[in-house]
Amino acid sequence: MFSRKKQPPIKSLIAQGTRIEGDVHFAEGMRIDGEVVGDIRAGSEQPSILVISETARVEGAVHADHVIVNGQVVGPVHAAELLELQPKAKITGNVHYKALEMHQGAVIAGQMCPVAVLVEEKPPLKLASNGQ
Repeated sequence: MFSRKKQPPIKSLIAQGTRIEGDVHFAEGMRIDGEVVGDIRAGSEQPSILVISETARVEGAVHADHVIVNGQVVGPVHAAELLELQPKAKITGNVHYKALEMHQGAVIAGQMCPVAVLVEEKPPLKLASNGQ
């Protein structure tokens, strides 16, 4: 779904020194450098990316297609496509992901739950016979 070239644009920023108390809903892309106490959820109409920077702290559930963490999250993280944990990431809570990229130094204190990928059941193969 995501290539390095076609990520959604980051249109929203919660700057360092800013604290938001309450749930946050966003579309396409968001970067957090400050603090959020509440759930963060991307809209489902289009692909989404959420960047939680080294200076950021989130207390609440996180939901987006592509989640990049280099700060602190206290709560569950749900990445519908890709979860990237950079070296200073610290997550206290369960993580749910389709694909995971974890750098040395990142910490998860919780369960790692890969999202089940539905695989189409294929019909059994029939061996070719020699006609006997």
